[in-house]
Amino acid sequence: MKEAANSAVLIIDDEEMVRDNIEEILMPRKTSLQKDNLDRAASILFDAPGSQAPTPRASNIPNFTVHKASNGMEGVELVKKSVAKGTPYAVIFLDMRMPGWDGMETAMQIRKYDSKAEIIFVTAFSDRSIDDIIAKAGQNVGYHCKPYASEEITQLATKAVSDYNKLRNLERLIDAISSISLDEHQLNSLLQNVLDQLATYVETDMALLGKLHDNQEYEKIFAIGDIEEKINMKELIDLVKSVNIADGEVVQLDEVVFARLEKYTIFAVLKQDEKLKTEKLYLLKLFVLNAAKAIRNAELREKLLQKEKLSAIGKAMSMMMHDLRSPIKNINVMTDMMRRDHVESEWLDMIDECGTQASEIFEDFLDFINETPVKQSIVKVEKIVEEGILLAQARNDTSVVRIHRDIPAGLLIPGDESKLKRSVMNLVNNAMDALLDHKVPDPRIDIQARVDRDRKNVTIRIRDNGPGIPTEIAKTLFEPFITRQKASGTGLGLAIVKQYVVAHGGDIKAENDTGAVFTIVLPMSPKETK
Repeated sequence: MKEAANSAVLIIDDEEMVRDNIEEILMPRKTSLQKDNLDRAASILFDAPGSQAPTPRASNIPNFTVHKASNGMEGVELVKKSVAKGTPYAVIFLDMRMPGWDGMETAMQIRKYDSKAEIIFVTAFSDRSIDDIIAKAGQNVGYHCKPYASEEITQLATKAVSDYNKLRNLERLIDAISSISLDEHQLNSLLQNVLDQLATYVETDMALLGKLHDNQEYEKIFAIGDIEEKINMKELIDLVKSVNIADGEVVQLDEVVFARLEKYTIFAVLKQDEKLKTEKLYLLKLFVLNAAKAIRNAELREKLLQKEKLSAIGKAMSMMMHDLRSPIKNINVMTDMMRRDHVESEWLDMIDECGTQASEIFEDFLDFINETPVKQSIVKVEKIVEEGILLAQARNDTSVVRIHRDIPAGLLIPGDESKLKRSVMNLVNNAMDALLDHKVPDPRIDIQARVDRDRKNVTIRIRDNGPGIPTEIAKTLFEPFITRQKASGTGLGLAIVKQYVVAHGGDIKAENDTGAVFTIVLPMSPKETK
């Protein structure tokens, strides 16, 4: 059910005539009820002309509820009670010059209990500048000079009530974002809509929402306007990297608002000259934090769904392995029997190798599902690359694809030979698929390995001259079940590769550079196990 708009008004003025006059303007039916009754009685008793029916108010004017206070202390007490009861004032008319607490002191005291009410100073004169008033009483303030016309008071109150309720509705919407369970596409649409509303409120046509991952890579989520063309993104990202923010904290630096949540930073940029204050900064902070939580929840939801899918697949694979393990092992038994019967054929070794590969495929897949730790031994980089290429070539017609190797001889690293060669196989196989599917002229794959300067890591880079990684899957490339409708793909190949590389203490990334480029970084020292 839609929540009723708040149209409660508090008048704080030491002059009773002013208090009563503003009340009569905002609540004419209530304050003139006694006069109307007297006029009606006079008309009946003396046949005298009574007062005319009151002119109906415009439909856009709220039905105000008015309370009054004769000084600042009394007004603050009313504010405290209203907030405690959950019925805060939407608008507070406040005289600037009063005995005891003046208007500024009263406003500062009010802000201790209610930072959201729209405060309108109504005074004949003031010693305060508007900047000073905003700095101390908040940006959600207005200023009007005495004497005033009835229409002016009505307009001021109506606009203030409208602004107050729009902000509360936006605030509730923002606050609800983090609790809504949505997939990434739905969430981004919702966040885009809310950011549009928020940008309109803070009076800017340019805003940006992005996140900075732990590896210091920047990812844009979405933007409003042409902010990326009008600001230096490199300087912005450097600024984000330089700010030390605690988990769950929000800070503003110039036009940038940062929020740190767990393993990444969400930030929003508003391109405007003035620094945001009070209500606008509050709402922006609220949006940034809840957007961060919502994005995290969407990611966790997606990972949970992936784990559920993998768990179901793992159970099915375990059952298949139970049934297939014996037939696969019987391949080697049969070839041994053929050799004992003096059967001589070059095919026997190939059959043995195929049986071994089939067994490795099942074992590696189950290791991926169960996240089994890798078994490390010293392996030759040249060997895992060559065997990975051979495995990929066995699955493709590669007569037209040139593969160039640049691997230093004798380069050794600690690792699981089976998993590393299958990682190379997956990457080479994907490159071949892209080159052949798109009929790339003179298709080529370059594989290079290098040791870094301090000899701590080995980098293996696999590059092709194909069409590159599609933009729509670039962010989720290493997640399970991302196939982009490949007829022969399971959607697990790159997810398995990443898990294997990470299990070795390494890292993998993908980028486009006149084709797809996959870079694997592996440590030259064994990964310590807990």
